[in-house]
Amino acid sequence: MRGWFRDHGLSLVMFALFAVFLVGQGLAGQRSYNEDQAGHGEPPVALGAYLRTGHFVEATFENWESEFLQMGVYVLLTAFLFQKGSSESKGPDGGEAVDEDPRRARRRPDAPWPVRRGGVALRLYEHSLTAALFALFALSFVLHAAGGARAYGAEQLAHGEPAPSTLAFLRSAQFWFESFQNWQSEFLSVGVLVVLSIFLRQRGSPESKPVAAPHAGTGSG
Repeated sequence: MRGWFRDHGLSLVMFALFAVFLVGQGLAGQRSYNEDQAGHGEPPVALGAYLRTGHFVEATFENWESEFLQMGVYVLLTAFLFQKGSSESKGPDGGEAVDEDPRRARRRPDAPWPVRRGGVALRLYEHSLTAALFALFALSFVLHAAGGARAYGAEQLAHGEPAPSTLAFLRSAQFWFESFQNWQSEFLSVGVLVVLSIFLRQRGSPESKPVAAPHAGTGSG
């Protein structure tokens, strides 16, 4: 068991932190929501009811949306764009293992099933990581729009105005303001990491070059 936790420690800790912070978001969000309810003379809501409100749904998927967009675009762009000296980039002169044609490994018994199968299965598998990230972005985008329409509609009703449909909210400046404010911060953080990894190091991390590596060295190897 100890070996299993060692082998999967990174993902386990990431998902544990996700769960802790999601619970914290729900509890803090419920309190904030109920404070707003009290200010409008409305009764407080229980946690279960709060988790179904537009307030929680919008806030959650608005952030997921930007994360999956950033990761999907980053994975795609690093397939053909370069940053000399960055640990986050392939070397511009080629010769990287990730560029090898998987069709040459069809007979390897440890190759993933789509590689051994070939054909359409392999063509889909070659781009499956990017496809999965963009699919998660699309799902989060839709849920952000749905949750945002519900939250914005509740505010409109409180002011005696009609609630917009999800499609109407999707066309609103409010929706795109929420999206763009998250998207720009995601790409800023990735760009900063790409550039800082040229000059700075973190010993032991695969996201960093070796501490003694020259600044011009590209990749984490």
